[in-house]
Amino acid sequence: MPLPRIRIVHLPPDTLRALADGDLGAANATSPVPLSEGFVSETFRTVWLMRARQVVDDPAAVGWVTGAVWDEDAGVAVGRAGYHGPPDADGMVEIGYEIEPAYRRRGYARAALTALVDRADTEPSVRVVRVTIAPDNTASRDLALPFGFVHVGEQWDEEDGLELVYDRPVRRP
Repeated sequence: MPLPRIRIVHLPPDTLRALADGDLGAANATSPVPLSEGFVSETFRTVWLMRARQVVDDPAAVGWVTGAVWDEDAGVAVGRAGYHGPPDADGMVEIGYEIEPAYRRRGYARAALTALVDRADTEPSVRVVRVTIAPDNTASRDLALPFGFVHVGEQWDEEDGLELVYDRPVRRP
């Protein structure tokens, strides 16, 4: 099955703040694309809160952090995806994504991961792409491994608990 045609739409700081506050109306008033009720769900709001704070502290992060996964053909936002921030001092970016339950199992996560890996491969400041996955999340692991991600360790995340760390060196086109 071909992947859906998606793009990651970066959201302005006002939209991120409104989403973090759970105010879908205010978010849609400033968002470049319409967002659905799922964008103010509990799991999404946790991410929006982190990203809203992050872009205030580092305005340059807006072009890197989590945005809306936009289906170009259906004209609908189906989830969120992006990096945890700009490349760190070692040139590492970490990918995060979540597709709304109504749109899962349609190739959107694979399309988002493809878009993020492809961008990382073309960014001169990026040397390593990382994903972290809960040990019991075999679907995410099975999605990441064909992209060349290799298990390099584990870490404890205050929000998510134990995570397995997978890295992939960039592959310049």
